[in-house]
Amino acid sequence: MTDPDRIYMAEAIQLANKGLYTTEPNPRVGCIIVKDGQVVGRGWHKKAGQGHAEVNALLDAGASAEGSTAYVTLEPCSHVGKTPPCANALIEAKVKRVVAAMQDPNPLVSGRGFQRLRDAGVTVDVGLLQSEAEMLNPGFVKRMKTGLPHVRVKLAMSVDGRTAMASGESQWITGSAARQDVQRLRARSSAIITGSGTVNLDDPSLTVRAEELGLDNAEEVAERQPLRVVVDSEGDITSESKLLGLAGKIVVAMAANKGVEHDLLHSEKISFKSFSADNGRVDLKLLLSWLAAQGCNEVLIEAGATLAGAFIYQQLADELWIYMAPTLMGSRARPLLNLPLDKMSQQIPMTLVESRVVGDDIRFIYHLETE
Repeated sequence: MTDPDRIYMAEAIQLANKGLYTTEPNPRVGCIIVKDGQVVGRGWHKKAGQGHAEVNALLDAGASAEGSTAYVTLEPCSHVGKTPPCANALIEAKVKRVVAAMQDPNPLVSGRGFQRLRDAGVTVDVGLLQSEAEMLNPGFVKRMKTGLPHVRVKLAMSVDGRTAMASGESQWITGSAARQDVQRLRARSSAIITGSGTVNLDDPSLTVRAEELGLDNAEEVAERQPLRVVVDSEGDITSESKLLGLAGKIVVAMAANKGVEHDLLHSEKISFKSFSADNGRVDLKLLLSWLAAQGCNEVLIEAGATLAGAFIYQQLADELWIYMAPTLMGSRARPLLNLPLDKMSQQIPMTLVESRVVGDDIRFIYHLETE
């Protein structure tokens, strides 16, 4: 494929990013329509249930779509969902060629959209900027391939690797810029998982707040609140918890019903689900599988050292996001993670993907190998 092909696909990927916070649970997709060396149509998937990227780009192109080339970041769908098949729309618009960055991992589509286009005489090229396109939708891709969501563990620490004082006091380690960054991380997540210990000690909200996002479409983004999941093996959560009174759905993940408060059991907004492991704790992999079955693509862990450490120790975390503040909290403060490692051979290797200054803090993103 040519250099112009790469330029047009790069623009399609940029368009897809506009749906970063609003397409859930659908993938983020962008499309460019080009004819005679000129872009005649642009579109991206803006919100679940609304027009897909190809349809929006074709509407923008109008009659100019005939004989054109469509650059799309994901294989055009071939099945009827909430909207008609995009492959059919491209055929009906008499598009001559389709360049796709990647095949759709969804088994309902996977190759069928391309075949429908080819059967109609449309030239199809696949694989241009594929890795960049996959980065748009890490959770969707992983969920379709493995039945598990993409999991990020977020932690804030001091330079000496501490996350809270011995008393449990932890607000605030990082500055306002880092906290805004976390708000955006929450906004792109399908679900946020925390532990009952964190809920009882810190009384967090775990919500997406429009006034803290710093986005032009902040109000629209905050309309969708991620599912909040509280891992509560011992039935410790109480009706006093702040998050139970806030907007959005809540799931309490339990190993068994251990004397949950009567008011909680009869709450319409709280669901109790059992995910029992042999050790009497919550089976975290079973919980993630259930979340994936609910359509959750990206899951954020905002928890204490024990639960966050469990996701990493069990090789269930894909990424570790660490916000490091320019401060020292001392040797009596709590460590970053609780990991039961005794030997150098048990080290958990990570790959640094990105480091960036965020306000007065530094954000590190590490990739971890999952099982």
